[in-house]
Amino acid sequence: MEAVIADLLPPLRAAPARLHDAMRYASLGGGKRVRPMLAFAAGLVTNAEAKRLEVVATALELIHAYSLVHDDLPCMDDDTLRRGKPTLHVEFDEATALLAGDALQSHAFGLLAEHRLADDPAVQLEMIRHFAQACGSRGMAGGQAIDLESVGKALSLPELENMHIHKTGALIRASVLLGARCGDPLAQADLDRLDRYAKCVGLAFQVVDDILDEESDSTTLGKTAGKDKEAGKPTYTSLMGIPGAKRFAGELLADAQAAIAPFGPRAGRLAELADFIVKRNR
Repeated sequence: MEAVIADLLPPLRAAPARLHDAMRYASLGGGKRVRPMLAFAAGLVTNAEAKRLEVVATALELIHAYSLVHDDLPCMDDDTLRRGKPTLHVEFDEATALLAGDALQSHAFGLLAEHRLADDPAVQLEMIRHFAQACGSRGMAGGQAIDLESVGKALSLPELENMHIHKTGALIRASVLLGARCGDPLAQADLDRLDRYAKCVGLAFQVVDDILDEESDSTTLGKTAGKDKEAGKPTYTSLMGIPGAKRFAGELLADAQAAIAPFGPRAGRLAELADFIVKRNR
């Protein structure tokens, strides 16, 4: 993915070089690449072509990178460390960070429009529509807005889940569904199974993030540990305690595995990724 992303980003030699440098700084040289891995794993279920999956995976990772750049800005979480290196606005400046995030988002949509991702053009249009919803006010951006409004408040479990279904879960669900739709058509019931898997994995990812924010350190995480608790953000650990959050993550893992069991060996990589997401240490 590092080589693919580097190839699909604008080259450094193209103007404006500083902006392109910032885009590459945000997207390359770090990250778990969970969303690309999920897209490729879902593509295995439908025999999707690798070249199609590379484009989808890159678009997903560019959106994720842009969201991190904007999250780290002083007007949001005001953080200085990301993926073990200075955040983009620290390394460059705030204006460049804002523009780099905007450009990464635009470039992601350009990739989905420029390349053939499905045999049926109507399916590709539906993929782009789903991608847009996952990124916007009914997805990731909306979840971030709820997050900012919730600082210092005590949320119920349904309210917390609603926030993270949008903030973290929407793009993870898009990763699975877009990857799957790059290949052979699936019945709606099978798409629903993949969506259920992705919803559980997306929530589990956030639950584990909250646990690691309290139990791990900045060096291991590659970002500032304990920041959410210090900022008074509602988290699964503040609501359920660390033991309760760990139990909940385990329940979500079991639900995710059950959702894809009917696919058999084709979903083996999805099963492995669910296990990785819940048992990771960073």
